[in-house]
Amino acid sequence: MRPPLDDTALDVAFREARTHYGFRNEPIDEALLRRLYDLLKWGPTSMNCQPSRYVFVTSVEAKSRLLPALSEANRDKTYQAGTTVIVAIDTRFYAHLPTEFPNSPNARERFEANPDTASETAWRNGTLQGAYLIIAARMLGLDVGPMSGFDNAMVDAEFFPDGRYRSNFLVNLGVGDSESLRPRGPRLTFDEVAEVV
Repeated sequence: MRPPLDDTALDVAFREARTHYGFRNEPIDEALLRRLYDLLKWGPTSMNCQPSRYVFVTSVEAKSRLLPALSEANRDKTYQAGTTVIVAIDTRFYAHLPTEFPNSPNARERFEANPDTASETAWRNGTLQGAYLIIAARMLGLDVGPMSGFDNAMVDAEFFPDGRYRSNFLVNLGVGDSESLRPRGPRLTFDEVAEVV
């Protein structure tokens, strides 16, 4: 076994990390967004399928296209955040499998023939990749605020009009406003949620 990460790294990624509900209006450099993707992309997905797609909404113009689809409670924090990421899935992710997963030469055809399996695979693995984004962002010093509370159909019509990509959830990134933090909610114990058999 490799040695575990030190407590500082564990605190940054999990134990002291918080969901932010407010942000300072500070931009995030594109180089940092690229670095973020270059870290999160290494998270595992089944058959290395990598179905997530990301739209980093940074400009005032782009945010004006996104804000109408958000619930009222999510608009101010999204406007203030340096970036809002639309975490989406590619419904035809399997088109890339000949490159991503060459060990299985007929993987693309199997998914094309089984749309229900393709959809389930895309949503499961796309959600995993969204979680990797959250953890990677924290490890790179960004505060995060993942959220639902938006009209997926409106977002998809505005940002993915050809219908191939579908929005899953949103993540605000930036410098969090500590005044916006809520009291931390309790977590269930191991014995409440798990068993060893």
